[in-house]
Amino acid sequence: MSQIPSKEQIRQWITDNPGLSSKRDIAKAFGVKGDERSELKRVLREMETEGDLAKRARRFLPKGELPPVALLKVLPPDAAGDLFAEAMEEGVDPDTGRILIIPKKGDPVLGAGDRILARLARVDLDDYVWEARLIRRIGSNPLKVLGVFRKGSEGGRIVPIDKGQDKEWRVLPDGDLGAKDGELVEGEAVGNRRMGLPQAKIVARLGDPAGPRAVSLIAIHQHGIPDQFPDKAVEEADNAAPFTMAHREDLRALDLVTIDPQDARDRDDAVLALVDDEPGNPDGFVLWVAIADVANYVRPGSALDREARRRGNSTYFPDRVVPMLPDTLSGDLCSLHEHVDRPCMAVRMRVNSSGQKIAHRFTRGVMRSKGSLEYGQVQRAIDGQPDAATGALLPQLQTLYACYDALKRGRALRQPLDLDLPERQIVLSDEGKVLSVNFKDRLDAHKLIEECMVMANVAAAEELQRVKQPLLYRVHEEPSPDKLEALREVAEGSGFTLAKGQVLKTSHLNQLLKQAEGSEFDELINISTLRSMTQAYYAPENFGHFGLALKNYAHFTSPIRRYADLIVHRALIRGLGLGPDGLSDFDMENLAETGKLISDAERRSMAAERDTVDRYLAAYLSDRVGAEFTGRVAGVQRFGLFVKLDETGADGLVPIREVGREFFHFDPDSQTLMGADTGLTIGIGQKVRVRLAEAVPVTGGLILELVELEDRALPSGRAANGRGRAPKRALGKARAAQAAKRRVVRRRK
Repeated sequence: MSQIPSKEQIRQWITDNPGLSSKRDIAKAFGVKGDERSELKRVLREMETEGDLAKRARRFLPKGELPPVALLKVLPPDAAGDLFAEAMEEGVDPDTGRILIIPKKGDPVLGAGDRILARLARVDLDDYVWEARLIRRIGSNPLKVLGVFRKGSEGGRIVPIDKGQDKEWRVLPDGDLGAKDGELVEGEAVGNRRMGLPQAKIVARLGDPAGPRAVSLIAIHQHGIPDQFPDKAVEEADNAAPFTMAHREDLRALDLVTIDPQDARDRDDAVLALVDDEPGNPDGFVLWVAIADVANYVRPGSALDREARRRGNSTYFPDRVVPMLPDTLSGDLCSLHEHVDRPCMAVRMRVNSSGQKIAHRFTRGVMRSKGSLEYGQVQRAIDGQPDAATGALLPQLQTLYACYDALKRGRALRQPLDLDLPERQIVLSDEGKVLSVNFKDRLDAHKLIEECMVMANVAAAEELQRVKQPLLYRVHEEPSPDKLEALREVAEGSGFTLAKGQVLKTSHLNQLLKQAEGSEFDELINISTLRSMTQAYYAPENFGHFGLALKNYAHFTSPIRRYADLIVHRALIRGLGLGPDGLSDFDMENLAETGKLISDAERRSMAAERDTVDRYLAAYLSDRVGAEFTGRVAGVQRFGLFVKLDETGADGLVPIREVGREFFHFDPDSQTLMGADTGLTIGIGQKVRVRLAEAVPVTGGLILELVELEDRALPSGRAANGRGRAPKRALGKARAAQAAKRRVVRRRK
């Protein structure tokens, strides 16, 4: 007869053999057989009851222990940027200690909420007890849903606010977090859906969706934009050491000024133009561009740096900004306030009378702005209406505009893409209500600053190439053949031509834009040209900037609100020996990953900003349901038409059921809808009159009814040629181009 092991022997065995801890393994190890197994089972049950063991599935673990391989849930990064996890194993004691995830090269980027299978090792350090190494990721983050909670007798439902979601989510009573009816909530999918509505639990209550300032809050949560700084990052910003003059040039005597929007939240660039009195540059200028020295305060590897890299950029809403850096830096220490000494990175450029840069020099300095000006104020001064601030600086401003005239000549030779897309400005009351929707004026003062910044960005890219220093380029590749062909079809449908059969240049697109200028198709061609462009991104490889018609381009001018610019500043500091806080080894080894992270963050911010504008516009139009508006068809899909309204620039959907009284055939190649009875063809760019049927501020959705097409009422849809069948003549005309394309393809094959 074998000896039943003592509790201490069992504890020691499981500790030494964590992979062999089932009841069968223990019995085999100690030679327990037959009827004795029931006694072993009793001992194990006692140990579990006493808290000495934790049962996991069919295995036992010592109290406070984890299995060698476990299912974990990734927690949000801590203030130091490290990722920790919590065990999701059934029966695991919550006091097992902190679990640090140790990433290795090639591992996927993990985020809060990810579920992973990991190999664990006990380390018993002061800060954590376990180290976890990824085996594989299990699924992805729990599905999040943002919506309005509707309370019911048995819990309630979440009605999503995303225009792309029409399904509701069921919430059980124990998962409603005490939410009230009509409250904006964030939910997380739970359980496996088998029948009926999917189930969610509420993880955050966000207040009244119709309340002041709720619109941007919705976008922040919906798109996962980080809006709370870690304590460590705030502490670093609050305790930032003052700058010193080491490695700096004194630029305080220069009459540098900042020119920004009236409601600017930060001032990160200053400019100055002087007549070039050096030989060899007749009628030329010296152009200074000075940029806030963010690298002085945000050091590589710091908590501030990790958070800035995670955010990628600042995100701007009509009522607030979610900054990349804490306000101590973005609104104060790194903002170039007038008459205050500020550290800066500056470039001195010599520009000839044709607007070409003939030389440049970078320096790290300290400056003192002579004026914090705004665009309209500067423009009025140049137009003969200076105020007290601009009057004192008028000679400097006039020289700056003279330099801009030269830069315009250089721009004309370069021929960057010359889109004319008016920018909307949403004006809010103090309570957050939309007062008006305006289109911003496009002044020469705006264009002047843009050209100065482009010159500085080009100089930064060229300088870093010269010193063979790695950097992140701003890359904008040329349009794909498919998008270019789609643009060509829109142009031809509007009566214009786009050059074909040659290497595409921005000058060809500018010729198309010039043809449409002043015509009823002006905005359509501008929008269609913009849509044909690829998205710009950041990368350590240089593929040029198609839109600006530049071979070398990097972002240098806005390090307060773009992490890419901070990387370029650090590269210049390291490459030119301007201090110890330049590009780190980590920065250089991870440039590609950083480029992808901040490119994704930029798109995330753009989507959030766009959704916020849509919601504000829907709120603005919500009391005008039933009114009629003019607009143009901006998109055609099988399910309906997208229409851009002339008055506000808002986009709305005409569902296919509201297009007319007949069946419509959708042609994806020509982007048209064709009436089956009448042969009526609806395509991009056509002028329409629509009636506002529905405006939903919480989603930003506008539903429209089509009233007129090209100033004519819609036909009844009852033609003599038959029911639901397109007339042969109209159908043949619409498909002629397609048939020709297919013949060309067959010949090539």
